[in-house]
Amino acid sequence: MRRSRCVLHLAAAAVALAALLALPAAAAEPQHSPYAGGHEDREIKALSPEETEQLLSGHGMGLALPAELNGYPGPKHVIELADELELSGEQRDAVAQVFDGMLRKAIDLGFEVVAAERRLDALFAQAEATPEALRAALEELEALRADLRYTHLAAHLETKALLTEHQVHRYIELRGYGAEGHHHPGPGHQHGHP
Repeated sequence: MRRSRCVLHLAAAAVALAALLALPAAAAEPQHSPYAGGHEDREIKALSPEETEQLLSGHGMGLALPAELNGYPGPKHVIELADELELSGEQRDAVAQVFDGMLRKAIDLGFEVVAAERRLDALFAQAEATPEALRAALEELEALRADLRYTHLAAHLETKALLTEHQVHRYIELRGYGAEGHHHPGPGHQHGHP
């Protein structure tokens, strides 16, 4: 019995030793980054060409999802669904103004975000990154991104205020979000507003 325990301990030790000896060989194998093979060739390392294009053209990029998915219609989609929502001429004009204003601001801010990302990238590309320069670049970039997100979210607030409660519910249905309880007009909604 004692002998079989000794054999088991020796066998376990041999397995552990073999595993330890294999570690340096495994560790020596190259570990390819998921960023290799494409990211290093980007003009701005943190932005794909598609992201850059979306920023420069004022696209939403999901920035307004908290509004959209909680019953605050987006102006672009309200315009697209104008007939189904039975918008009045006054509503169509008002929502179009909200969209146009949002788009102009989003494009301007998108250009600023891309420029700020380019400056951040240059700090590292030109070996000029210091903690102070980095902090300043990030604060500028995040302030611009916050302004951009605000622009998209605020347009949803403005749009909802132009619709009736029925139109908001119809929008939710047409967009395929279902009738879950969290898709409600919310406090402060003006019932019957044109």
